[in-house]
Amino acid sequence: MAKSNLSSRYNFEKPNDRRALDLMNAAATGVLKELPDVVLAYGISDEYSFVFDRSSELFDRRESKILTTVVSTFTSYYIYLWPSFFHDRALSSPMPSFDGRVVLYPSVQNMRDYLSWRQADCHINNLYNTTFWALVQKGDMGTTEAEEALKGTVASQKHELLFSRFGINYNDEPEQFKKGSVLFRDYGIPSTGATDNMTAEHYGEEREISKKRKEKERKRRSKAEIELQFVDIIRDHYWEAHPWLLTDG
Repeated sequence: MAKSNLSSRYNFEKPNDRRALDLMNAAATGVLKELPDVVLAYGISDEYSFVFDRSSELFDRRESKILTTVVSTFTSYYIYLWPSFFHDRALSSPMPSFDGRVVLYPSVQNMRDYLSWRQADCHINNLYNTTFWALVQKGDMGTTEAEEALKGTVASQKHELLFSRFGINYNDEPEQFKKGSVLFRDYGIPSTGATDNMTAEHYGEEREISKKRKEKERKRRSKAEIELQFVDIIRDHYWEAHPWLLTDG
């Protein structure tokens, strides 16, 4: 899900406006609060991805209903919370708008591959943008000149350019900018019912969940703390530490 271009209209800071990113995170948190079936969300720049529990039966799994609900809920929170983050800049017509799409992945690995691609893309784009805007803002280059200067460069060259010309160690940049934002429900492995003796290793195995059990789990999710982290979700460590988030079938 992505928004229309508000960056230039409201003069967001370049290459990253922390307030704008924090507002996106707050709006996404609102979606998780309203929709317990969303177990995980990942955001970069002006985009957010929402991962539903694979056994969810929300709106009988109707694509159009799920899409319109997520987009409208996110948009409502974004507009409602705007003054909390941009008290010095009032919104005006046309109001912020968002679009989105629903994708059904056949396996957890496919879902992880998608999220890994998004996070890798976050790093690539942020490194480029950090270098580009350093050239423009601190190197007195025009945007076209900066684009030409970076054409054909690889990551190591951008790192070297940032450090040698501007004293910027890219590795010291905020993790939020480099890795994106991860929102998830921290409710852990269920401790009752069919999964009493399940370990994290076996939690991903296919299991039958009764309608009553599903509703119980849904209530657990709705009461769970929503955590915001700026962490690596490409490597296995994150998923091994949170095995309840995605289960394969």
